[in-house]
This record gives sequence, structure tokens and C-alpha cells, in this order.
Amino acid sequence: MNEISKKDQLYELIRANPFISQQDLAVQLRLSRSAVAGYIAGLIRDRRLLGRAYVLPDNRPIVCLGGANLDRKLRSTSTLRMGTSNPARQDESFGGVARNIAENLARLSTPVSLITVIGDDSSGQALLQHAEGVGIDTRATLKLQGVCTGTYTAVLDDHGEMMLALADMALYDALTPEFLSTRQPQRASAALTVADMNLPRETLKLLLEDAARDAIALVIVAVSQPKMSHLPEDLHGLRLLILNQGELETRVGRQLKTEADLLAACRTVQLQGAKDVIVTRGGTGVIYTTAQGIAHLDAPDAHIVDVTGAGDAFAAAVCWSMFHGSDDLLLACRRGLRLSAMTLECEETVCPYLSADILSDIHNFDSVPASPQAFNALYQD
Repeated sequence: MNEISKKDQLYELIRANPFISQQDLAVQLRLSRSAVAGYIAGLIRDRRLLGRAYVLPDNRPIVCLGGANLDRKLRSTSTLRMGTSNPARQDESFGGVARNIAENLARLSTPVSLITVIGDDSSGQALLQHAEGVGIDTRATLKLQGVCTGTYTAVLDDHGEMMLALADMALYDALTPEFLSTRQPQRASAALTVADMNLPRETLKLLLEDAARDAIALVIVAVSQPKMSHLPEDLHGLRLLILNQGELETRVGRQLKTEADLLAACRTVQLQGAKDVIVTRGGTGVIYTTAQGIAHLDAPDAHIVDVTGAGDAFAAAVCWSMFHGSDDLLLACRRGLRLSAMTLECEETVCPYLSADILSDIHNFDSVPASPQAFNALYQD
């Protein structure tokens, strides 16, 4: 076999498995390891590979790190009464903030990989099979012996609003900086990194340090007010923080009763190192930072069937917008609100009928429900 065909064959093996070792390549191609290294060096010179982890220039994924668990939703079939038994309907699906974001992205035809942890139970195996079935690369997942996969149980009222949620997610403590070091090839291939706050504080600190050093954009997504304690004080390296108003209040340690309070809180987070902040506010829309301060965007009308996963859909659409080269948070938030509204209107945690066309036809020149300029004018220093 001549040199050109050997190089092409090696290239195709790497396309099939970007994390294949040089030794495995050598065995499959019946070459010496030094010969394989020479071919790889040639592919890098030709710009067919981009170097570390054999990154393919047309296939760099969004790498999502954090929670992936079994979601149980108990929905009351009548007015919910506390302190007594209520008739309800139970649904089970796969959830977790990082996993939900990854599935939304996969259904939007985006290359995406998931770094998470599961137990050695049937729920964990089913979760991985489902993720791989929708197009998520799960090869970097940590599999623990003798533990159960994480669970999230939400109690919804008869209108679909969440009244209470219980999360069994102690296994995410295993996603340590030491573990992430074993997944460096996968992480180095990222076009964008998305992390949720199920990750331990020291792990988020490592991701921030890596983002500042390697210039790979990092988005951190909050998961709950209690887990805001996982967010380091120093946020330098953070491209974007996405959280709701309650989580922002927890971060700054005070209630945010006015729009001026929200502006001050966002500026505080930016002074801590975050480049931008998006604050979701349920049915009243979102607030996002701008060069002048902050701006508000109203939420579209939606017939609420189930609120579970709507915030994760919003975050996924924002990340999709960034992945496709847009640094415009107005456009990203418009896309996020559209995907969030679609999720609110379906029973599934992730809408099964998503496509990239849903977001790509939203442009800055569409009608905007609120004026950022008018909003900023009220709150300039």
C-alpha cells in the first residue's frame, strides 16, 4: 500500500474515533508507532488535523460536563394539598442539566459530547444508550461500581408548575479535577465548554483556569440556589454565566427587588471575572449584560404543559448560537426564549422534534418585544 493511501486510511480511522491512541492506530495499520506519528505530523501540517486529541477542523464538539440522571415527575391530577396524599401521574425520563443541554444540542444537529458519571445500574446503562441514540458522544463518562445513578424527582401541580424537587446527586462529587485530567484529550477538542454546577467547586475552579489559559470559551449554568456555593469567587476565564434571579440573589447575598438592583448584581459578577451574565426570570423574560449595562427581553407567550427542562433548553440555544459564531447575546437570548417556549409546551424534558431551522431563522431584525436602549437609559450611572 502506498504512502498516500496509508495516510488516508489513518485519517479515516481518526475520523471514526478522534481519541484513538497511536498504538491502536499502529496495530490496525500494521505500522510502527513512529511511522504513525510521522503520518499524524503530516496531517497536522496539511491542516487536516488540528493537533491535540487529533481535533478534526469540521467536527469540534461542544463539551458538556455535569449532571445526567433519571428524572421522575409526579404530577398532581387535582389541586395539590400539602400534608396529605394526592392522586398523581408519574413519568420517567432522562435528565440532568448538562445531559439536557447536550440532548437539545444533538437534536439541533450540533456535535456534542458529555462528560458525566453514572452508577452500575440499569438506569445508568439506559441513560447512556439513549444519549448515544440521539447523537451524544458519551465515551468520556465515568462509571462507578456499587452506586446508583443520580435521580431527580419533581412534584408538579395540576398546572405543570413545580412545587418541590428532590435530588440524589452525591455521585457527582466523583467528577474531581483528578478525574478531569484523565479526560484531557476530549476536553482539549472542545469548540465550547459548558459546565453545570453539579460539579464540585474545585472542578469548576479548574475549568475556569483552563479556559483562561487555553482560550476555549466556557459557559457555566446554575442548577439550584443551594449549589451556588459550588461557584468559585474568582470567575476570570468565564465567558458566560447563566442563572435565574434567585440564584443571582444567592450569589450576591441580597434580594434584588428592582431593575437597578439587578444591574448592580450583574456588574458585581462581572467584576468577579465573568465577561457576561444572563438572568432568566420565568414568564417575565430574561436580562442580559451589554456594553452599556443590561437589557431586558420579554418571554413569548406559551401554553405551559410542563416547566421541566425549559431553562436547560434556553441555555442550549444560547450555546448553539455561540457555537455558530454569534457573539450577540440579544440574538442568543431570542433563540433561547424560542426553544424554552417550545419545551414548556411539550411533556418531554427535551422536545423530540427540534431542528436547527427552528433557531437559524431568528435574526436581529425581527420584532423585539423590549427595547434594550430604553431599558439601559433608565439605569445608567
